[in-house]
Amino acid sequence: MNEQIKASHVEKQKVIDEIKGKFDKAQSAVVVDYIGITVAEADEMRKALREADVDYTVYKNTLVKRAIAGTDYEGMSDILSGPSGFAFSYEDATAPARVLNDSIKKFKKMELKGGFVEGVYYDKAGIENIAKIPSREVLIAKFMGSLQAPIGQAVRTFAAIAEAKAEGKIAAPAEEAPAAEAPAEEAPAAEAAPATEAPAEEAPTEDKE
Repeated sequence: MNEQIKASHVEKQKVIDEIKGKFDKAQSAVVVDYIGITVAEADEMRKALREADVDYTVYKNTLVKRAIAGTDYEGMSDILSGPSGFAFSYEDATAPARVLNDSIKKFKKMELKGGFVEGVYYDKAGIENIAKIPSREVLIAKFMGSLQAPIGQAVRTFAAIAEAKAEGKIAAPAEEAPAAEAPAEEAPAAEAAPATEAPAEEAPTEDKE
């Protein structure tokens, strides 16, 4: 009997350590009440979570409480009652809330309880708001699209102009005739030197007798 108790304690500690490790490296951890979901629906939800790189596991609330005791996640203990599924994401912090919320809308079952996203605790309403944030891939695609929009517009404009020219709707600009060369300036004529006046002849003087 003692051996069985000891083995059970060892197994529980392994699970507790596993939970601690997941919380330590997770960007987000969201708790969902999965009651009422069928096996087929659970499989479909797990598939969607895997495709979003979300680690989903059902743990006993008592073991999770022991794992997060004394940590920054201890505030989550208040929502750990009843069936609890735990979705961890190590890269995209909004993925667990988004995928779980999509499944809840689709199956009309389950309920978000709350969780941590990037170290901040959110209640049910907060996690539902987090679920509305688009995925990182969608945000990147929108950002890249906004950068390419002006380029695409310019390309379309140039293409329209080229097409209009080909159809003769826009006349090609006429070639300008070469400018006539300005006539060379004539060199100013040399000024004529002023004529020198001939010296006046002196009247002959009469010889005095």
